[in-house]
Amino acid sequence: MAGHSKWAKIKRGKAAEDAKRGAIFTKHGNAIAIAARDGADPDMNFALRLAVDRAKAANMPAANIQRSIDRGSGKLGGEQIQEVMYEGYGPGGVAIIVAAATDNINRTYPEVRTAFSKHGGNIAEKGAVAFQFEQKGEIRIKGTGDEITLQAIEAGAEDAQDEDDELVVYTDPKEFAKVRDSLKDAGLKISEAQLTYLPTNTVEVDDEKTAGKVRRLMEALEELDDVSDTYVNFSFADSIDV
Repeated sequence: MAGHSKWAKIKRGKAAEDAKRGAIFTKHGNAIAIAARDGADPDMNFALRLAVDRAKAANMPAANIQRSIDRGSGKLGGEQIQEVMYEGYGPGGVAIIVAAATDNINRTYPEVRTAFSKHGGNIAEKGAVAFQFEQKGEIRIKGTGDEITLQAIEAGAEDAQDEDDELVVYTDPKEFAKVRDSLKDAGLKISEAQLTYLPTNTVEVDDEKTAGKVRRLMEALEELDDVSDTYVNFSFADSIDV
C-alpha cells in the first residue's frame, strides 16, 4: 500500500518540532472544535477522542483542550469552525489535497491559493485531484515484529508495514475505530491514529530543483494556521537531498 515516503518522514519531523514550540496548538484546537460539534464527551465521540489524544501527544495544555471543546460545542458562541478541502497541483504535476479548519473561508482560500501560486503550483477544481486518493485509517504502533503484525491483522487491519521502530497499520475507514480500540485494549502502545488520504499511485520526484520547489510549497501550505493537514501523491527519490 502506498503512503511511505521521504516527504512523510520530513513532515512528521517538522510536526514534532512545531509541537515543541507550541506552534501546532492552533491546528489541534481547530480539529478538536470540529469534532466537538458532534458531542462534547470524548467517551461518546470517537472523532473527538482522537483529536484530544493527538493534542495531548503534542503537549497541548488541558485548559486549551477544554476551551476548544467548549468552542466547538457552542458554549463559547462566536463563529463556528468548519472543515474545507482544497485540491491542487504542485511543481512537476504532483497532486496535493489540503485540509483546512476555518472560521472564515474568505481568509483561508486566498491564503492557500497564494501559497500554491508563489511556489509553482495552482489550485484545481473540486474533484480534479481527489480521485487519485483513497481514505484509510492509519495507526502507528510502537514496536515491530511478526507478533505485533499478527495482532494488527487479527484486529481487522487491511495492511501493516514496518517503518523504523514502528508498525504502521492501515484500515478501512469504517473499521478504524474498532481496530484502534482493539489494539489499545491489547496493550499495544499507539503513538498516533488518524484518518488519512493515501495516493492510489505515487509519483517519484527525482529532480533536485523540482524537489526543492515542492518542499517549499508544502512548507508554505503547512505553515498556514488554518491548514490542518496535507495529503500528497509524491515521494522524493533516495538520491534527493531535501
